[in-house]
Formats: sequence, C-alpha cells, structure tokens
Amino acid sequence: MSGDSDCTRTSPSAGSPSDNELLPDRPKYVCSLSPDLVTKAREELQEKPEWRLRDVQALRDMVCKDYPSLGTCLDDAFLLRFLRARKFDYDRALQLLVNYHTCRRTWPEVFSNLKPSAIKPVLESGFVTVLPHRDPEGRHVVCIRPDRWTPSNYPITENIRAIYLTLEKLIQSEETQVNGIVILADYKGVSLSKASHFGPFVAKKVIGILQDGFPIRIKAVNIINEPRIFKGIFAIIKPFLKEKIANRFFLHGCDLNSLHQNIPPAILPEEYGGTAGKLDISAWNELLLASEEDFLHDFSQLLGPCDSSPRATLVSGDAEDKQCDDSLRGMKPQLYYCY
Repeated sequence: MSGDSDCTRTSPSAGSPSDNELLPDRPKYVCSLSPDLVTKAREELQEKPEWRLRDVQALRDMVCKDYPSLGTCLDDAFLLRFLRARKFDYDRALQLLVNYHTCRRTWPEVFSNLKPSAIKPVLESGFVTVLPHRDPEGRHVVCIRPDRWTPSNYPITENIRAIYLTLEKLIQSEETQVNGIVILADYKGVSLSKASHFGPFVAKKVIGILQDGFPIRIKAVNIINEPRIFKGIFAIIKPFLKEKIANRFFLHGCDLNSLHQNIPPAILPEEYGGTAGKLDISAWNELLLASEEDFLHDFSQLLGPCDSSPRATLVSGDAEDKQCDDSLRGMKPQLYYCY
C-alpha cells in the first residue's frame, strides 16, 4: 500500500484510458486472483474485471471531491479493498473508507504507535493467532483466546491492537478480500473480573471497527468453551451488532462435534479436536513481526490533515459515550447474575 495520500493532483475522469500514464508514480494494479476467485468475486461481490479500474477511479474521484483532506492512500489496490467489502457500491465503499480513518483518529490508545513490535507481549501470550490452513471456503481462521490475557500485565486495548494488526495483515491478500475470514474464540477460563474489562464503551468501539470501519468480510464467529458469564458478555455486544452479523455467531459450548460442523477437524489443532497437530503460534508471530517495515510504510501513507467531518461520521460525541456509561451500569448486574 503506497501512493499519494492527498488529492492535490487532479485525477482524470473515471474510465479514462490514460489514468496510469498521467499518474506514473502510482503502482499499477495487477490482479492476483485465480480464475475461480474472479468468478466468485463476480457472483458474490458484483466485481466485473472489465470495469474494475473504472470503479476504483470512481471511488478515487469521490474521495477527492467529498473528502479532499482525508489523508488516505489512493492506490488502486488499497481502494479496491473497500469496494470489495461493500460489493462495489460506491457510496457504501466511500463511507467505509471514511469510517476506517475515523476509527483510527478517535481511539489513540489503540492506533498510536501501532506496529507489531509494540504488541509483541500480546503475540507471545497467544491471545490471537491465525491457523496455518484455510477452511474449505478458502477463509483464514483467526483464533482468539482471552484466557491468555493477564489484565495486570497490560490493558485490554493492547489485545485490540493485536487483533487489528492481524486483520491488516490478512486483508493484504486479495484472496482474503474475496473469501473473508472466520473467527474462532475460545472463552475457556474467562472470569467475571476479566469480562468486566469489556464494557459497552469498548464493545461499541470494537464492533464499530469490525462492522463499519474495516474492509474485511467476517463470515462466521465460532464461540467455544463459553462459560455462563458469556451470556452477560453477549448481552453487552448484541445491541451493537447488525442482524446479519448477529446471525453469524455460533455458540458451541464444549461440543467439539458442533464446532466441527463449521470448521473441519482437518484444519483444527488438537486442542479443538482437530488433526492438524498442536496449536503453534510461532509461525504467525514471526510473519507479523517480520512485516514491521511494511506496516510502518503503509501506515505512513494514512497520515494526513485531520478533517473534522470524518470525525463526526462514525462517532457522534459525548452523548453516545454517556449512553455507553449508562448501559454499563445496567449491564453489570447481568454479568453478576450470569456468573
């Protein structure tokens, strides 16, 4: 991801055959999708290869016209992520791009100094990793294990930073942009004290990023080994979930056979009744840490003037924060009851 981070240079109109000639310093997009994925993208995402660059240019023109101070990367490959995530609906893709930047600018505890080396303790704990094999639908499986987190060691925002960088790494792949991802969350050993760190304010922020602020398709969320306390956690999360996403949550309890109906044992580690060997976090950690310079370069393209309008797009201010605080007071009794 590289290229101009502002709109000071005027792009030609959408569909112009001379786009790449007039912008020689912008990397030329080369599709890496297999023929099968090209077909899948056409059927599921309304992506037409013959119109792809025209669509990207249309989104670029909208950014330059409506948000000239957004400070975003304008490369074809980068903008294409947002178009795919919103099935090539220009308006929705633009809103997603603006939300992406809004999230980054309104939560400094998560997005300041965001790089793999800064969240190395989280990676070493095994809180989040990616299984080495994709599922039959070609989707990576992101494994999250909250029991690996010790709150006294670092705040919950460090875990969110690690998840965000994991998603940023995954979404670099065009295959993932088309196929999406699957989440496997193991809540074994999650106590009331640990769950209390995930209040409505944090829940709202995280759900806002995953649903409306990041260009990735979450196709399923599999919850396993959830204790009774999870009823309280889910009660906090659910009001912020869109119906489509809520319907993609699957609660398996301790039933591995139920999990295997969604994720085949062939790609699961032994810890989850699979045949893929012991869960190994080292390979993913090494890959993420080795991407440090790439992240620093890519994120540098997102630094630009902070327009006041994007800030108001996703977060409406003190009123919503107060509403979250009020919700927290109402949710705490539910947590204690479920526990």
